[in-house]
Amino acid sequence: MKEEVEFILDAVKEQMETAITHLIKELSNVRAGKATPSMLRNVMVDYYGSSTPLSQVANVNTIDAHTITVQPWEKSLIPEIEKGIQIANLGFNPMNNGESIIINVPILTEERRRELAKHAKSETEDAKVSIRNDRKDANSELKKLDISEDMLKNSEMDVQNLTDLFIKKIDDLYTTKEKEIMTI
Repeated sequence: MKEEVEFILDAVKEQMETAITHLIKELSNVRAGKATPSMLRNVMVDYYGSSTPLSQVANVNTIDAHTITVQPWEKSLIPEIEKGIQIANLGFNPMNNGESIIINVPILTEERRRELAKHAKSETEDAKVSIRNDRKDANSELKKLDISEDMLKNSEMDVQNLTDLFIKKIDDLYTTKEKEIMTI
């Protein structure tokens, strides 16, 4: 029986870690005013008839805190890359100089910063719901086991401790992201 409890605890921990990983990915998509190549991560380019990620047809770099450059491996792709950036609806206005594409990342307004912080808060709340659902599922699985009342209570406490730990991680991630967003 102890092995089954350990298995459930390991499984719930893994699910909670997946929720944290997903949150980190989502928060990295929330732009904090500083240009990063990851801002263009979801841009797709029509590459000879197939939709291809931008990173597979060009080098994406930052020159400074407000400028992203896209250096295509084939100059003929410049119009397609520009089109892909506009279709991605990131709010960027790409400019090309015949050799590469330059994107000036606008400085965020106070209102936009608040919207981004609100979006980040929404993502963290979704992650917390996921963690709580994982806790509920684990407790349900534990109750199905043929174990003593004491072992069940101890196992439920272990699940709650994991839940508290991961909720704290989520809160810490949000606090860091909010500070990053609100810092000019």
